[in-house]
Amino acid sequence: MRSTRAAAAGAVTLSLVLAASACGGGSATGGGSDDSPKTLTYWASNQGASIEIDKKVLQPELDKFEKQTGIKVKLEVVPWSDLLNRILTATTSGQGPDVLNIGNTWSASLQATGALLPWDAKNFDKIGGRDRFVDSALGSTGAQGEDPAAVPLYSMAYALYYNKKMFAEAGVSKPPATWDELVATGKKVSKDGKWGLGAEGSNASENIHHAYVFAKQHGADFFTADGKPDFTGDATVAAVKQYVDLMAKDKVIAPGNAEYAQNQSVSDFAKGKTAMLLWQSASANLKSQGMSEDDYGVAPVPVQSGTPGTGKQVNSMVAGINLAVFKNTDNLDGATKFVKFMTSDDEQKILNKAYSSIPPVKTAQSDAAFASPANAVLKDTLAQSAVALPQVADESQFETAVGTAIKDLFADAAAGRAVTTASVKAALEKAQQQMPAA
Repeated sequence: MRSTRAAAAGAVTLSLVLAASACGGGSATGGGSDDSPKTLTYWASNQGASIEIDKKVLQPELDKFEKQTGIKVKLEVVPWSDLLNRILTATTSGQGPDVLNIGNTWSASLQATGALLPWDAKNFDKIGGRDRFVDSALGSTGAQGEDPAAVPLYSMAYALYYNKKMFAEAGVSKPPATWDELVATGKKVSKDGKWGLGAEGSNASENIHHAYVFAKQHGADFFTADGKPDFTGDATVAAVKQYVDLMAKDKVIAPGNAEYAQNQSVSDFAKGKTAMLLWQSASANLKSQGMSEDDYGVAPVPVQSGTPGTGKQVNSMVAGINLAVFKNTDNLDGATKFVKFMTSDDEQKILNKAYSSIPPVKTAQSDAAFASPANAVLKDTLAQSAVALPQVADESQFETAVGTAIKDLFADAAAGRAVTTASVKAALEKAQQQMPAA
């Protein structure tokens, strides 16, 4: 899922959606507008630095699709702060799009509503087959053992972006490989009003991504093997505390970042206000804000020790965007053709170049544009050291509850209030109490 979004508030309403879908509701009807077989409605997620940039990227491709098929696509780019609520409302009201982007971490939650078209072998065959897609991307398309609820569109991973000039001025010769090294580096470069690391403390989903990786590095998880919430174990508490302590104890994140929720940390990095940034596939975003690729380096996200890899050496969640179709669209044939078009080799190259993401389609990855040093880091991370967020029905509630708990902990740190093991555990216990009953 793309990290430029604000917190996806309101996911707690999913329990109502599940109840509605169990009664036979939870489907869209071609966007609730023009149900002509020559028209599709498409909700795209905000991938670029602004909605206007997304429109400039997408509209020429939608025009191309119309020229090829005669099907006009009505585009709406939906901000991340609104997207999940808009989707949940559509599943109950029937007034939604034909095709939509979903953050891949939401796949199992939205799959549980019953509103999305299952991508069984027959449907995959219509778009060229399941084997076209890389395994890591398919791992974030829905619950294990069920047909995917969506098709991978953009693949992303977190990386550490660092300002070469600020590093050189501070006498730092290489990017940090461990968190201890990151803290030490952050302290060296934090001077004259500049800070070591940027963060989005008010972005619940961004908080979840980092906290989940820290938990994996501590050998923990937020869910048991049978999918039950387990937020308060010692290792999980230690993981969340280590993340928040980058501001609270280590002082390498500016207190003002506790209020950041929508791209501000990227802007600070582009302006030279911070020396490091943990972000998903940030190159296009940085370029749009005037930062040259020569000004920064890209390295794997740090781990506790050693080199990123499997197990405790996980350093990213499998980030990305999936393309879903509402099951009850009145233009299923057109929607399927659109998914086939958007996941074709040519379009995968065009769109993923525009967003500095990685094509989840194997044959599109061979393009030279995806062989840059930055993309090499991202591809290697996705292949070796990234893990999917829990593909459970309550995942979106987990993002809201735990992400908000971490937001509150960052607020404590920014205000100078102590962030202790006890206060972290209490915040996570409160979050667990907010999860739906089994």
